[in-house]
Amino acid sequence: MAMSGRRSITVLGATGSVGETTCALLAEAPERFRVEALTGNRNAKAMIVLARRLQPAFVAMADAQAAADVREALAGLPIEVGSGDEAVLAAAERPVDWIMAAIVGAAGLVPTLAATAHGATVALANKESLVCAGHLLTAATKAAGGRLLPVDSEHNAIFQVFDSARPEGIDRIILTASGGPFRTASLETMRAATPAAALQHPNWDMGAKISIDSATMFNKGLELIEAGHLFAMPENKIEVVVHPQSIIHSLVGYKDGSVLAQLGLPDMRTPVAVTLYWPERADCAVEHLDLTCMGDLTFEAPDIERFPALQLAREAMRVGGTAPAILNAANEVAVQAFLSEQIGFLDIVGIVATCLERVPSVPLDNLATLWDVDRAAREIATSVVSRNAKSSGYLHAAQ
Repeated sequence: MAMSGRRSITVLGATGSVGETTCALLAEAPERFRVEALTGNRNAKAMIVLARRLQPAFVAMADAQAAADVREALAGLPIEVGSGDEAVLAAAERPVDWIMAAIVGAAGLVPTLAATAHGATVALANKESLVCAGHLLTAATKAAGGRLLPVDSEHNAIFQVFDSARPEGIDRIILTASGGPFRTASLETMRAATPAAALQHPNWDMGAKISIDSATMFNKGLELIEAGHLFAMPENKIEVVVHPQSIIHSLVGYKDGSVLAQLGLPDMRTPVAVTLYWPERADCAVEHLDLTCMGDLTFEAPDIERFPALQLAREAMRVGGTAPAILNAANEVAVQAFLSEQIGFLDIVGIVATCLERVPSVPLDNLATLWDVDRAAREIATSVVSRNAKSSGYLHAAQ
């Protein structure tokens, strides 16, 4: 259905990279969008700017001090300010037409689930929600009569060229990966990599967590699992190809041999705008692709020896149940430990492998089971970090 009147909007994770991109697009079209709620974590300064610009009815900050700072700065404006996880959840539960779910990590799962309750269109930038509890989230969305629209550039690309009316004609989907900052680096270089080096993504400007995931290629592993839930495709029908230029964002292969691709410059404003205006298309202030200026577009197979994270994700996807949640929880702990300089870059994948070995996968029927497994994986990952800080011996064990 075409858009009618002003859409009511909530942005979960408004102060993050995708959240701020979303808010910038909303600010460009106040006649089309009314902002109901914004949520953030600790970045009070960014939230104050966004709230003054967009004039939401409600702002929620997970951090109490940040909430107090925002409340003081917005005094006199007709904006309610809430504090804590309960306030973030309350923001997610407000009935609106469209919700951006961009809270990073497993912490975004409960608010994302809450966002589905009223049948809204949920633009999903929080891939961990589907990785950890894909069946629960897709079932909740369907039961409420809502829809999930993918925001990740790869899944958004697939969404644009996937014939959802005739899925039986589809043979495979192909996720592209830039290869990250260490695409051509040796294991020795990767072993000595600092957080600053790992954060230097060659094409995309992203938050710290997703940037490190891109460097290890865990991001592509998580996207494999996410794609399986979004497009009902088994693991053996999802391919990954390294495409350093990040111009072709992903492809869909059909049984007749046709392969359809979505192309564009690496700019998150495009996939966010696709979901924000769907089913319409709208002008977006991005540089348009000029193929004559592109030069060569190249492709290569991912190097599993240097990037074993992809294989771990495939194994977790095949096992199913809570295995993907174990993988995600261990990776979140390991990434934070690396960013805090407690472990080396190559230790990340070994810590995840250890948790997958030690925490049994069980059927995922409810959130209580998920949180039990998530907690167990985080405890083991934390203990491994503590015992082996600055060690780099896990890669070989994982292989």
